[in-house]
Amino acid sequence: RRRRGGTQERRPALLGTAGSRGTAARALLQDRDERTDRPAREHPKCMAEKRIIRNSQQADTEHLSRWQKWRRTSSKSLKKALSEIKGLSSYLVLWRHDIHNIEGKFGTGIQSYFSFLRFLVLLNFIIFILMFSFITLPIIISKYGVFNSTVAYISPKNIDDICTIYEPSGNKGLVYFYTYLKDLLSGTGFLEVTYLFYGYYSIDAVWISMMRYNLPLAYLLATFAYLALSFLWIIKRSVEGFRHNLVHDADPFQSYCNKVFAGWDFCITDPNAARLKYRSLQYELQTDLQEEKLKQKIAERTMKEKIRIYSLRIFINIIVIAILSGCFYSIYRVTVFSQENSSVSIRNDTRTVNLLVQYLPSIVITLANFTGPLIFSFLIRFEEYTPAFEIKLTLLRCVFVRLANIGVLLFSLWSQISDCGSDKCKPCGYNYKLYPCWESDVGQEMYKLMIFDFIVILAVALFVDFPRKLLVTHCSCKLIQWFGHKEFDISDNVLEIIYGQTICWIGTFFSPLLPAIATIKYFIIFYVKKIVLIHTRKPAARPIRASSSNFFFLVVLLIGLLLAFVPLGVSIAYIPSSKACGLFRNFNTSWEVIPDTILQFPIGLQQFFFGIASEAFAVPFFVILCIVMFYVIALARAHKRVVEQLREQLVLESRDKMFLIRKIAEAQRYP
Repeated sequence: RRRRGGTQERRPALLGTAGSRGTAARALLQDRDERTDRPAREHPKCMAEKRIIRNSQQADTEHLSRWQKWRRTSSKSLKKALSEIKGLSSYLVLWRHDIHNIEGKFGTGIQSYFSFLRFLVLLNFIIFILMFSFITLPIIISKYGVFNSTVAYISPKNIDDICTIYEPSGNKGLVYFYTYLKDLLSGTGFLEVTYLFYGYYSIDAVWISMMRYNLPLAYLLATFAYLALSFLWIIKRSVEGFRHNLVHDADPFQSYCNKVFAGWDFCITDPNAARLKYRSLQYELQTDLQEEKLKQKIAERTMKEKIRIYSLRIFINIIVIAILSGCFYSIYRVTVFSQENSSVSIRNDTRTVNLLVQYLPSIVITLANFTGPLIFSFLIRFEEYTPAFEIKLTLLRCVFVRLANIGVLLFSLWSQISDCGSDKCKPCGYNYKLYPCWESDVGQEMYKLMIFDFIVILAVALFVDFPRKLLVTHCSCKLIQWFGHKEFDISDNVLEIIYGQTICWIGTFFSPLLPAIATIKYFIIFYVKKIVLIHTRKPAARPIRASSSNFFFLVVLLIGLLLAFVPLGVSIAYIPSSKACGLFRNFNTSWEVIPDTILQFPIGLQQFFFGIASEAFAVPFFVILCIVMFYVIALARAHKRVVEQLREQLVLESRDKMFLIRKIAEAQRYP
């Protein structure tokens, strides 16, 4: 009685003040009102209480008017129809059956990778629909005269004639099959004069009946739209993953309880996968014990040991920085060499050398992406981190090397485009001799990166994974058996497709139809990875929980999207647009189409938009945003304290139950 009395004294403090109790009372009344609307089977009650609720609902129905009865009946019918439509729509989900089979055989960790791949397929398809509908389709309609439409081509204004010279390397006359293949791989030749690249779009406006469609403005707004759509969609999915991830982030005791009582994956139906899941749970428990021992060892370190470890970590990080610097410098030099010599090789008509020179940046970037993670995984063993932190730090370094390589490539291209030594840029504002249409050149580099990445994925599957499977299966050599089957590393595969998605986001501005290529690429990769997983790979020994992996995938994808904002922002607002091609040839930069369009509005609307862009609006808006952010942070901290108090209350409740069980046992033992 004393223990229960102590518990009852604690509960009012945990439940809060009178205001919070009033809120709880109002919530109880609201729940009581909703009880009449919800069917009895939806209540979390026992059968006897459900019968009572059903009888009370039937008794209340008799006193309703005809209008209220009709409303209740129609509401139930609508809910039933919506649930049936939702059930039928689940059969239309892309790869639903395949992903369920993968989940049943290999667990939710690997299933999360294929679900993430499906998300990227849908995202790229929607981006393609957006760009095609607002950019490409109006031009196609206008060229064929559909809906009484005409085309207004751009006439250069106040531009030197030398800046308007642009001769795409389109194929003319008799062309060999090899030339078509080379153009297909490099984006030159016949592809350069198609809707695939920015340079082909040279229309100022489309007239549909009496309506003028401003194509440059639509092009820029469509770019902002697909970036905003990607950002909001990723944020929405990552918030859902963060909720699940927050539940699993707890103290070691709670983590141990989650593994023991809730760690089993009941979606598994394959016996081999079940044995693997058993071993993985055993491995996780062993890893937790090793981490606890390592934490205890870290706490007992002497000053001499700390100095040794920190010195070793500093030395290893210097090596990592040196490796990254070497990769970045190699990419820079190779990009400069490729851009300066590819045009020379075209004039000399050296076919194989020309294709190799054009693909040198893609080859070097792929080698850096392959060798960098291997070196990082080897070096981190000497830094003596906990196993969980080792995985996170290695993944962070791998993400940085993959995404930073794209940034270095673009920086190398910008340095060549803006290379104004010896007055190269004086007439046009950019290096017009080497890059008469620099947007198409950047689009071709992004196109080559995507194609080469796809070729590497297929080549690894055909010439590495399947031969290794055959050798391990049919050869009894100890060395080959020691290598064994390769594990299906989820993190490496995810970084692989995020790298390709970042290329797609950056390249869509310079190649509007690049999302269509990305959609086809990921569609094929799904089946390639599925075949490789089922026939040649085994799940990783260190599995990743589906909730945490989904959240990690989306965070890394968000980092790739934020990285894509930087080169696109520089290209739109800083680098002068090409004067020989494209939609923005009459503007100094692509961004100037926005103020030019605003100047055509009425004066009141102009003042409104310029007022929003002024400091008088930006500073108060930033202050209000900071206040809202601090309020949300304070609210989150308050919720965290409430959660901690509720956990303490659960502990006290469990102690009360144990006390009562012991008392009942003693009473039964000594009646």
